Amino acid sequence: MATASPKIVPKWRRWLVLSLKITGVAAVLGLLAFVIAIYVTRSQLPSFDELKSSPNGQMIRVLAADGTPIVNLGPSYGEWLPIDRIPQVMKDAMVAAEDRRFYSHPGVDPIGVVRGVTSSLSGHGRVRAVSTITQQLARNVFLTLNRSYGRKFREGIIALALERKFSKDQILELYLNKVYFGGGAYGIDAAARKFFGHGADHLTLSEAAIIAGLVKAPSHYSPTADAEAAVSRAGVVIGLMKETGKISAAEAASADPHAVKLAPEPTQNSVRYFTDWALPQLETLIDEPTRPLEVWTTIDIRMQKAADAAIAANAPNGAQGALLSLDRDGAVRAMVGGKDYVTSNYNRAVTALRQPGSAFKLFVYLAALEAGHKPDDQVVDEPITIDGWSPRNDSRHNSGAMQLRTAFAYSINTVAAKLGQEVGFSTIADMARRFGITTPIQVVPSMVLGTNDVRLIDMTRAFASVYNKGVAVTPYGITKVTSMGETIYQHQVDTSHVLVAPYVAQEMTDLLQTAVNTGTGRAAQIGRPVAGKTGTTTSNKDGWFLGFSSGITTGVWMGRDDAKAIPGLHGGTAPARAFAAYMSVAVQGRPVEQFDTAVTLPDLQLDNEQGFGEPDNGTMMVDPDGNPIPPDQIAPDDGRMGSSDVGRPPASEDEQPQTAPDDTATPPRDQRLDRRWLDRVTGNDGRAPSRTPSDRATPADRPRDVQERRPSGP
Repeated sequence: MATASPKIVPKWRRWLVLSLKITGVAAVLGLLAFVIAIYVTRSQLPSFDELKSSPNGQMIRVLAADGTPIVNLGPSYGEWLPIDRIPQVMKDAMVAAEDRRFYSHPGVDPIGVVRGVTSSLSGHGRVRAVSTITQQLARNVFLTLNRSYGRKFREGIIALALERKFSKDQILELYLNKVYFGGGAYGIDAAARKFFGHGADHLTLSEAAIIAGLVKAPSHYSPTADAEAAVSRAGVVIGLMKETGKISAAEAASADPHAVKLAPEPTQNSVRYFTDWALPQLETLIDEPTRPLEVWTTIDIRMQKAADAAIAANAPNGAQGALLSLDRDGAVRAMVGGKDYVTSNYNRAVTALRQPGSAFKLFVYLAALEAGHKPDDQVVDEPITIDGWSPRNDSRHNSGAMQLRTAFAYSINTVAAKLGQEVGFSTIADMARRFGITTPIQVVPSMVLGTNDVRLIDMTRAFASVYNKGVAVTPYGITKVTSMGETIYQHQVDTSHVLVAPYVAQEMTDLLQTAVNTGTGRAAQIGRPVAGKTGTTTSNKDGWFLGFSSGITTGVWMGRDDAKAIPGLHGGTAPARAFAAYMSVAVQGRPVEQFDTAVTLPDLQLDNEQGFGEPDNGTMMVDPDGNPIPPDQIAPDDGRMGSSDVGRPPASEDEQPQTAPDDTATPPRDQRLDRRWLDRVTGNDGRAPSRTPSDRATPADRPRDVQERRPSGP
């Protein structure tokens, strides 16, 4: 019996079967590897608690004294909200806007994948963003933002692993607390606080829709960048919520994103000088590197604006200005470190080192008063030479016997030098250190006229301590720090350091108020008792005014960063006017405070040549370091130019005839000061002194005897 010949299978069919088998095996192996990769990834994922506590950066929200936000710093991570504290409208809005099949897919949405691949192929190979909420969480926490097929594949693996390890609610909680919403805000609580001024646990439907709409393009839809775009996108989200059944048609119709009130944008200009100074102190005040912080500060918004305006209006062209204002306990109420923070963030109020001129005489007279001198003591204005140094009054005149009060009011240099020689120059240096001067002090005779560099903050602190009856005042800017409702720092004012006896501080205040009322600081009058001192340095390079009134101590400095001369700049001109302009606003609402001693007239009024010609600080006989220069090394000049001065204003500038714009602000030149006039300018007669625009305009607009002319004087 013949057997049938075997059926010959075509070669192509054998190859097809083999290919199918290989493909099937490869698919099974690939699927197995895929599953293994998912579960290996799952085993390596951090726990839920570890993901919650992973460092995200720290949000620092800075508040003014009244609670007004002034700046937000750092990546903004708000309070972590557990899923049961997140409003349902927020959860529904996010799911509708970003991943409507979130509760049904395993971490990767197959429909979305097909749509993304199709879109990518038609878009010249670019991978399109079709990520689920789980995939976005995987990318934000574990991956970079580059778009590639490799990254998308790893993203999918991690997303599937996340779904195997965590519940949908846990994934949504992680996502809502970590995703970026623009403006530096990460997480819904940070976003809610930034854009609406309150926590995310109180979001309305419209607010939730705005936040949910930000994820698609945070920079484009940010309410602070483009409010209309944010509102438009929120309308789309509300429509999606209605379409997916999360809200009713009536709820969608009643929602009005246009009516949402946005939180005001914090001030970003001059107040940053203050925050740049205050916030680094957190490192020593608290130990909290991760939780969001609310830092309550001392800054007063109204006073800060007034300080800005005063510097902007009075600082000479080409010059910088700085202002620091302290409350009686040391609280910094205003700080201006320069004309414009955006242009220059160098803080001249706390960092710049400049010579104070005659403002340094505060420490000379404090030492003299502590040594037993009294304001009414008689001293002699006469030529003096100390170790080869011969300070002179700019008028080249000496007035003979006078009271200590008169010498201080008119800033007589020879008297300051005599006092320094009497009490000891090291004693004056110790007094300056005692009152908070932190910069090096070169102990030489010329130091009494302010040849050592100081900081405005230190000088202001010293004047504040005098005002505080000799008790040390320490500037501070942070009152308390809270985190998630818990107070973790509270400032305590230290009043235990007594620098001088109260009577010494009282006598010093006596001298300071005379300087403002009858001496070089007249432009600082504000219609209520003021005490203070001017300072001007070589060739008008620096102008200072420091003083106090009604519980506030304020220091003003003006000058160029390159230390070049500024014609017409004296402590009694622009700085004193800036002080008056600021303090007139700052003291509003505060009661008028009288000093312990009444204003006392000097025992003589010096004429123009003697009194208000700015006394020479001796720089003609002192090198840039304050050391005496031998007379044979001094170049001849007209007797008015300092050793390093080439830009001294000509003598004729002092000799121009000028008249007083207002006899209430300035007495006639041929009339001695009297009590009636003093009562008017200090407001003791029940009315504020008349102040016309002209008496605070330019040096030429005020009587010549009000102006200073001193290479280093008041």
